[in-house]
Amino acid sequence: MSVKFYEHLGMTLIEKFPIAEAKFDLYFLAYDSPNALSPKAHWSDRQGILELTHNYGTENDPSFAIANGNKEPYRGFGHVCVSVDNIQAACERISSAGYRFQKKLSDGRMRHVAFALDPDDYWVEIISDNKVEDTEGIKETDTSTYRMNHTMLRVKDHEQSLTFYKDVLGMSLLRTSENSSSKFNLYFLGYVPGANNDVNTHTLEGVLELTWNYGTEKDAEFKYHDGNAEPQGFGHIAITVDDLDAACQRFEEKGVRWKKRLTDGMMKQMAFVLDPDGYWVEVVQNQKIKATHNL
Repeated sequence: MSVKFYEHLGMTLIEKFPIAEAKFDLYFLAYDSPNALSPKAHWSDRQGILELTHNYGTENDPSFAIANGNKEPYRGFGHVCVSVDNIQAACERISSAGYRFQKKLSDGRMRHVAFALDPDDYWVEIISDNKVEDTEGIKETDTSTYRMNHTMLRVKDHEQSLTFYKDVLGMSLLRTSENSSSKFNLYFLGYVPGANNDVNTHTLEGVLELTWNYGTEKDAEFKYHDGNAEPQGFGHIAITVDDLDAACQRFEEKGVRWKKRLTDGMMKQMAFVLDPDGYWVEVVQNQKIKATHNL
């Protein structure tokens, strides 16, 4: 069901890893048409990719449900986002296929975004590459132009989180949206050389959106749900690096908190660091740059 939903959004299943001994499978989906940003590339050399994890048997348990990150007391992860060409036509296509919405374009005050629901109730934001008023009467949409735009995480302390993602992980601040009347800010980060907080992020892939609600940093008891503690849902974001061993050594020197060092356990081809809110960040080798780890 989940793979079918994301394929309806125009994604292609580019890799599947069956892990039968551990009773789970991994599915990697991305935009792969000739119009995509990284067509036919190895999954580790993509600007935007979605990984779905299926634990065997959950589909047969009617009581099984994931934490989608948007319900108290388990808020944390917010959504993934797909940018489209003609947002009205794209939303109509999703609706016509029988898929549900958390927020339709016509709902509320923000008439320029919508939120579809995937089969597990994860939120998928739909944004437009073009001005919404310019696409009002257009009835067609081309999924080959869609982008896996960003992943949103809520953060407690924006200064700590920005320092981590910029100074430790090497991202640039692409754009900031301040919403003082609603008491929250949005920070968009990614790997764009020379970016200076003035980038149009709608046409990009692999962007990270951090949402900071004013005042949470002053509450010593406040904490977001990382998605890996029970009840589980969101797992992690991931970055690929030029040299995995050297990157992990640099993270060690930076004093990061580790969930899994490269040398821990059986999976020697990946590591997991923790961001200031305890979200997991997977670190893997970019196989195009240096094919040294078996992926």
